[in-house]
Amino acid sequence: LDVSTYAIADAIRTALFGKQVSTYRIDGDDDDYEVNIRLQDKYRYDPQALMDMRVTFRDMLTGQIRQVPISSVAKEEYGNTFSAIKRKDLKRVVTVSSNVIAGYNNNEVVQQIKDEMASGYPYDDRYNIRFTGEQEDQAKDKNFLIAAFMVAIFVVFLIIVAQFNSISYPVVVMSTVVFSTIGVFLGLVVFRMDFVILMTMLGIISLIGVVVNNAIVLMDFARLLFARGRRKLGLAEDAVLPIVESREALVIAGKTRLRPVLLTAVTAILGLLPLAVGLNFNFFTLFMEGDPHIHMGGDNVIFWGPLSWAVIYGLTFATFLTLIMVPVMLLIIAKIKHRRAWKHAMRAGSQLYTPAPSGPQPGHGPALA
Repeated sequence: LDVSTYAIADAIRTALFGKQVSTYRIDGDDDDYEVNIRLQDKYRYDPQALMDMRVTFRDMLTGQIRQVPISSVAKEEYGNTFSAIKRKDLKRVVTVSSNVIAGYNNNEVVQQIKDEMASGYPYDDRYNIRFTGEQEDQAKDKNFLIAAFMVAIFVVFLIIVAQFNSISYPVVVMSTVVFSTIGVFLGLVVFRMDFVILMTMLGIISLIGVVVNNAIVLMDFARLLFARGRRKLGLAEDAVLPIVESREALVIAGKTRLRPVLLTAVTAILGLLPLAVGLNFNFFTLFMEGDPHIHMGGDNVIFWGPLSWAVIYGLTFATFLTLIMVPVMLLIIAKIKHRRAWKHAMRAGSQLYTPAPSGPQPGHGPALA
């Protein structure tokens, strides 16, 4: 008999799950209702009734339409099998999924499962076990954001090198990125917040522009004071400013740029606080009804909260370290240049560069141009 397996499977599927054969519409109603054909319950779960069903097919020898019971072309067998076989790269795949109870971290649960399996959990070596799903997506996001973070640092570094025509000054500026990153992780640890890979990393990347700008504002003014000090002492533009004058210039730069740096940080932090805590305003009802419908929380704080807190923690920590560490690092660079200039003068045998005393007393020797 030329009965296809599709015809048999279609007949059994129609008997079990039904098939739409038509639609109808009630007078005055615009909706169409389906008409499905299906076996009654008392026959649907009876294996013998299913096997006695007739399947319709065309006899290829005579060209006539014929009907035969399914039992004449197939036999029933009881067994266990997969409802569907999934494959990846031509290999069978079995997926085991589970939800995590509220209050538990997904990554911690996955790590606990990995530790349990690594401690001697018995399974066949022919099986390749891999953790996918949310963890796999997070790993991809993490790799992408780390690459974006490094590219951003490299591009900013090149721009600062081109601006200052120096290597030491850009290194000082980029050190603030390290300070901000430390501040983010320190804040998350102190306040026991989760590290959300996507949004927290975006917050760390967005910090680069803010903290670098604060360092540039401070350092650019310090270099301006260095230039004024050289002109005041009658030194060449590329001459090394004595240590005492360098220290005084850095102190003045720190005092002068303290307010702009703090205002930049405070305005950014205050602007992000409503987003971090989930403070919501309804501006439409505020203008139409006079009621802003202020409320806390909501879905937006789950999404934007990690980014906002990352910027707040990193900016707070980096701002204070910028005001302290950037002048200190600039003073260290000035001392290194001062020492190199003195050694160069010693080797050249020219008029020696007399280093300025490190104490508060004024006075310095002739500078090396």
